[in-house]
Amino acid sequence: MSGIYLHIPFCKQACHYCDFHFSTSMGLKSRLVDALVAEMDLRAAYLEPGATIETIYFGGGTPSLLSAAELDQLLTAINKRFTVATDAEITLEANPDDLTAAKVRELAASPVNRLSIGLQSFHEPHLRLMNRAHSAQESGEAVRRAQEAGFENISVDLIYGVPASDHSIWEIDMAAAFALQVPHLSCYALTIEPDTVFGRQLRKGKFLAPPDEFVARQFEMLLTEMARHGYEQYEISNFCRLGREARHNSAYWAGVPYLGLGPSAHSYNGHSRHATLANNPRYVAAVLDEGTVPATVEVLSQLDQANEYLMTSLRTSHGCDLNRLRDQLSVDLLTTRATYLAQLQTTGLATLSAGWLRLTDAGKLLADHIILELFQAV
Repeated sequence: MSGIYLHIPFCKQACHYCDFHFSTSMGLKSRLVDALVAEMDLRAAYLEPGATIETIYFGGGTPSLLSAAELDQLLTAINKRFTVATDAEITLEANPDDLTAAKVRELAASPVNRLSIGLQSFHEPHLRLMNRAHSAQESGEAVRRAQEAGFENISVDLIYGVPASDHSIWEIDMAAAFALQVPHLSCYALTIEPDTVFGRQLRKGKFLAPPDEFVARQFEMLLTEMARHGYEQYEISNFCRLGREARHNSAYWAGVPYLGLGPSAHSYNGHSRHATLANNPRYVAAVLDEGTVPATVEVLSQLDQANEYLMTSLRTSHGCDLNRLRDQLSVDLLTTRATYLAQLQTTGLATLSAGWLRLTDAGKLLADHIILELFQAV
């Protein structure tokens, strides 16, 4: 079992919170698609021979900017070079403003069977603050249009912790999302990264981030409303109806190997991480003109693998199997961190049962801190 991720590094405009790799210039788009196909040949040996591709994910950037011909070119190339499962999950990230009636018909006629739609908010001022390209009205219209075209497997993104005087906008955003009756929602706290518009505005005093207590309260509201509407929190930021987890992302968290294609894409095969250069012109020139992939490769030590498993597993509802850490990776937290594990339980931040460590709702608010503390022990 393996997955393929394709990074489509183009956007109409820059969202003020985004620090992913992208370009607003479309001049290289056609050649970059050619380079993605060429990279498949150059890196054919990265995954185990004969591995079945269970998931394909078009991320970005904005993959919904791909034309029907470009999307077909990439999917045809994958099917020629890899063994793709007949029931493979094929996800394409899309922005609401791209999902016109014609675009939705194109996608419905393609092998894509799952859409991840970046709504972020239904509140017009918040969309303008974040410099999103779509309007609040387009948020709901895009989802309904996709549903009418036959897409049932839809995920929508929301952002909470956006500066506001109270929590009423977040309440309205959640209610509007639930009304769409999609099987999956991804909800992220607004994070101010240094090399973004918000990050630069924050340094200049032109942007005021909300206090941690404000963000934490909205996360608590999110958990309550998700449970009330029948969604399971299977990862800290991801919620689904029963059995509707994102197979691709779940494979990431389970340590399943995947091949990442395109500038800034990462790959993982269980033993190493491969990070491709985040530069469109240099990536295209290297792949198409020189026959090489500009990247760095990190071979993972046993310690790295333990940290990797801790970081991913503790974010999920399944939790971290401390017996696996001990038996497979020689990290015995049950012995070396017994006092800290007991502290997590007595303070209500985690539960420990049959060797499985799971964060409680209160613990999820402090997940990064807890994981870092356990990293230090490892």
